[in-house]
Amino acid sequence: MKNAIEINIETLVDSIKETNQYFLNKVQKQVNTALTLRNWIIGFYIVEYEQHGNDRAVYGQRLYKEIAANLKNGGITSLRERHLYICKDFYKAYSDILRTSSAKLYLSDSHGVRILRLLSAKSITTQTEAVETDNNLVSNLLLERLSFSHFIELLKLDTTLKREFYEVETIRNSWSVRDLQRAINSMLYERTGLSTNKHAVLNRNVKQAELKAENIFRNAYMLEFLGLEEKDIYTESDLEHGIITHLQTFLLELGRGFCFEARQRRITFDNTHYRIDLVFYHRILKCHVLLDLKIGEFTHADAGQMNVYLNYYKENEMHEGDNPPVGIILCASKNENLVRYATSGLPQQVFVSKYLINLPSEDELAKIIEEEQRKLV
Repeated sequence: MKNAIEINIETLVDSIKETNQYFLNKVQKQVNTALTLRNWIIGFYIVEYEQHGNDRAVYGQRLYKEIAANLKNGGITSLRERHLYICKDFYKAYSDILRTSSAKLYLSDSHGVRILRLLSAKSITTQTEAVETDNNLVSNLLLERLSFSHFIELLKLDTTLKREFYEVETIRNSWSVRDLQRAINSMLYERTGLSTNKHAVLNRNVKQAELKAENIFRNAYMLEFLGLEEKDIYTESDLEHGIITHLQTFLLELGRGFCFEARQRRITFDNTHYRIDLVFYHRILKCHVLLDLKIGEFTHADAGQMNVYLNYYKENEMHEGDNPPVGIILCASKNENLVRYATSGLPQQVFVSKYLINLPSEDELAKIIEEEQRKLV
């Protein structure tokens, strides 16, 4: 009979692997916390300068470009202009991050204490020592468990309520950044709001297969006229179905001159089929208008795919007197800079716009978010 303390090689290796993973996680957590706090503090400095800088008027719209250029000259190449904007937005959206116990613990060495004193002297003197509220406790969990890449995705959301919803679900489900993106692109928030059994939607496994890039337009359209009914479980395809069912109202929302031609128009290249969600002919502009719906955020691939459709229509569907076709990509969210770079220089016109859904149960959603936040803390 073996001695109880005897171990075999497999047990030894497992112990080493477990220990290694534990410390890797600790290191990763430290790195994530450091990056998040650094970006928050950079955002604070920028906002403080924009409000009180004595030479801020000299730079005007060039401020962020000027900061990035000076940092680059000083050897810091990672903080580019776009990242500085994100830091500012992060500070403004999560202004209580520095009041959390995790932040204070991380900044407990001499240099960290000096930073805290400097920030406190400028704006948050009494608040940094305030008793932590439930919101601060949630912020503490966000700082401990989320990477800054998570925060970048959360900053893209257009309402505070929606952001809080995904914060809670990210913590509750230990989502990776990819999982969070998938939940946003599957419109979990909207589907939860439209469902009668909201907890059932939240408890379903949202780690489903990655969504295919679909496709988008210019100004935002309000789609509350779709009359989306509340159901136990709401799916992404219901949006397209709602538009088709209420096509006449949708055409009125688009504006004068749109004449409906086809739904799910199929075009084929060497036995590979593609489908354009909606095809219109505009009798005033005298051109085809191709509209693709995207359940999620606009990507550069969407513009490329729409360009393929437009080239096909220009070559195969234009008649004498027609003008070149126009593409509309209708999406749940978009990054204006990405839209500009993805669509400029295309031979045909491509417009990208957001659609807005009027959720019938936002008050109930807010209550559910508060319940979930209390469970976390």
